[in-house]
Amino acid sequence: MKSLITLAVLVAFAGPALADSCVANADAKKLAGAARTSFLGKCERDAQTACDARAATKKLAGAAKTSFTTKCVKDSVGAAP
Repeated sequence: MKSLITLAVLVAFAGPALADSCVANADAKKLAGAARTSFLGKCERDAQTACDARAATKKLAGAAKTSFTTKCVKDSVGAAP
């Protein structure tokens, strides 16, 4: 139950935060090297968690869930310049 509440809070606050891509945020912070790699890794993990929660909210399963979360994470992470 505690993890469900934590997940709900994460989704509530991560939605607006994920509006900008992880790559754009790393560029804005002028991160390079190991700091950039670490930031992008954490950002991608956070995006995966938020996207999984959104898929659960939509009651997706199987291929639909996989497709949704893959696109959601890709959109959240962004593309490298």
